[in-house]
Amino acid sequence: MLRRAHPRLLLPVLAIVLIGAVAGCSLFDREPRGTPATQAPAPAGAGAQLEIPTTVAAGEVSLLQRLGADGPLRTLSVERDGAWQCVDCAGDGVTSRGTLAPELTERLQVLLADPALANETDQARRYRTTCIDALTSSLLTSTGLITSQDCPGEERTPVAGEILLLLTQATPAEVKG
Repeated sequence: MLRRAHPRLLLPVLAIVLIGAVAGCSLFDREPRGTPATQAPAPAGAGAQLEIPTTVAAGEVSLLQRLGADGPLRTLSVERDGAWQCVDCAGDGVTSRGTLAPELTERLQVLLADPALANETDQARRYRTTCIDALTSSLLTSTGLITSQDCPGEERTPVAGEILLLLTQATPAEVKG
């Protein structure tokens, strides 16, 4: 007999399955190394299209954030040269662009190249979301997906935590609930 899943776990599980499915499909449509990140369009409401990254090249990173189950999805993509684009940064539908300062770009590249990052992926940690209505942040790196939530008792990943802090402090991102 099947047991009914806990509703609070359904959305994070569905999000992970969706990201996994989209990433799996992208395995068959890969561009040669050194090309920009592959992106798949996804609906953003009112007929708009939101570019959600499914893979990134070495030295690139994408951040997906959502506050609770119904909050807007914030998407930040950073290229190897520090150029960034943030879609719906403040939940207002606005797309912002800029470039990280050279010292931040260099620091980001050092963090993304850190071998310890591979041990912080969701797969390596067997990560599962546990909080309701928390800010969920997912970093998409060339080593894999790294998810964290702002909730009591959650262990912080050292390298990915530093990347997350760098990205949120260096861009005009502000998630509003």
